[in-house]
Amino acid sequence: MGVAVVTGAAGGIGSATVRRLHEDGMTVIALDLNGEAAAELSPHSYALDVSNAEQVELVMASILASWPRVDVLVNNAGITGSAAATTVHETPVEEFDRVMAVNVRGPFLCTRALIPSMLEAGRGHIITIASIAGLVAFPGRCAYTTSKGAALQFARSVAIDYGGRGIRSNAVCPGMVETPMTQWRLDQPELRAQIEAQIPMGRVAQPDEIADAVSVLASGRLAYANGSPLIIDGGWSSR
Repeated sequence: MGVAVVTGAAGGIGSATVRRLHEDGMTVIALDLNGEAAAELSPHSYALDVSNAEQVELVMASILASWPRVDVLVNNAGITGSAAATTVHETPVEEFDRVMAVNVRGPFLCTRALIPSMLEAGRGHIITIASIAGLVAFPGRCAYTTSKGAALQFARSVAIDYGGRGIRSNAVCPGMVETPMTQWRLDQPELRAQIEAQIPMGRVAQPDEIADAVSVLASGRLAYANGSPLIIDGGWSSR
């Protein structure tokens, strides 16, 4: 079934994706800032800060030394930013830069490192986890909204540039998902109720439901999908 690399593998969506792709029969290489947590998910793992260009080059070179081709790259590593990352005038510059470094620079660096081997093989699939925040701006979330809009456009840029050379690129755009990153919001009953009231299905997603979307794309069953944002939000963005 091929080889898949998943960044941010120890997170909620990341770990669900690693498990699902394993179940699908893929060899999954788990990458995460927390290398120990990544190692618990897959026998093939590396500690990695996706925003660090030198680290990315070294880790991807090591992967390609062991596996001649990576079939699927899942750019999942991402952060929402701290409580200080709110509106434009209230967000510290360094916090804006930190969010952009992980959510935009990270997919760029990881894709850039693996694209040459995919070109040589004449095939490959880049799946970037964006967000509906890349389609519909979230209030008080300037850095995150900006970064996810950029991540979606990055996925489209790769689709345009490499689609004719056997490499496809798509984005998965989740709505609110119950993960360690969002738990502090969802653990507040009033805030959770406000969020769920905006979702036609009346609930937030579980990580496995986002992993399902990645699995379908990684399988090649949507072979003509290229540059597409696959929205998995319970109807939230349809309002």
